[in-house]
Amino acid sequence: MAANLLAKGFPLTVHNRHRERELSLAAAGARRAATPAEAARGAGLLALCLSDDTAVAEVLLGWGGDTANAALAGLESGAMVVDFSTIAPASSRTMASALAEHGVAYLDAPVTGGTEGARAGSLSVLVGGGAADLERARPVLEAVGRTITCLGPVGAGQEAKAVNQVLVAGCYAAVAEAMALGQRLGLPMEEVRQALVGGAAGSWALEHRGSSMLRGEFPLGFRLRLHRKDLAIALEAAAASDLGLPVARQVAAMEDDLIAAGHGDEDVSALARWFGAESR
Repeated sequence: MAANLLAKGFPLTVHNRHRERELSLAAAGARRAATPAEAARGAGLLALCLSDDTAVAEVLLGWGGDTANAALAGLESGAMVVDFSTIAPASSRTMASALAEHGVAYLDAPVTGGTEGARAGSLSVLVGGGAADLERARPVLEAVGRTITCLGPVGAGQEAKAVNQVLVAGCYAAVAEAMALGQRLGLPMEEVRQALVGGAAGSWALEHRGSSMLRGEFPLGFRLRLHRKDLAIALEAAAASDLGLPVARQVAAMEDDLIAAGHGDEDVSALARWFGAESR
C-alpha cells in the first residue's frame, strides 16, 4: 500500500516497528522516521495499518506507556488519521474520540483483497466516518483501493469488515472441505476445480487458492492468526446482537487447532491442513 502511494506521487514518510521493512520504501523515495511521533510530525494525513487493537492504541496514542513517541505527540490540530487496520468497532470509536479532543479527524478504513490486492492497488476500502473527512482522504484511498465505500459513522467500516471475515471463513473452509472430499474420492481434482470455478460454486477462494490447497501449498495472502483475531471481533458483534454464527464458530475452532499446531503465520488457506490431521 505504501509503495502504491509512492508510485502515485505522494510524498511519504514511513515508520515500521520492524525497521528493516522500511528499507525498500526508502530506496523508492520515502523518508524514514525513527518513531510514530516523528512520522506524524507535520503530516496532514497519517495512515496506519497495524495488526490489532493493542498495536493501534500503542502506536497512535501511546497506551502502554510511551506517549512521547506515539503518533499523537506529532499530530497537529487539523490533521487526519486514516486507520486501515482491522480492529473492533468500539476501538475505532475510542480512537476517534481521543483524537477529536486534539482536533484530529479519524476514519476507520479496513481493507479487503489480501496481499494481491494491496500490491495491485485494487483493495476494497470499507470506510466509517464523516462524508467531508472521506472526501478529504479520497485521493489517498484511491491510491490503494479500487472500491471506496462509506458505510456510516466511525466503526461502520469495522463492522463491515467483520461481515467480510465471516464470508471469508465460510468460503475458505468450504473450498478446503470440498477439495478434501474430492481427493478422498480419487477424482482428478484440478480438472474438477477448473470445471467448478465458473459455475454456481465459484468463488475467489476456489479460483485463487483451490489449486494450492490441492498441492498442500499456502502462499501468504492473509495470516491465519489474524483472520482468527478478526473472527473473534465478528463473533463478539454477533453475540452482542443476539445472533448465532455457527459456521464462523466452527471455522474459529478449526483455526484454533491449526494455530496450536504452529500454523498461525500461514495463509488462511492452510485451513486445508485441518482435513489432513490424523485426528480427523
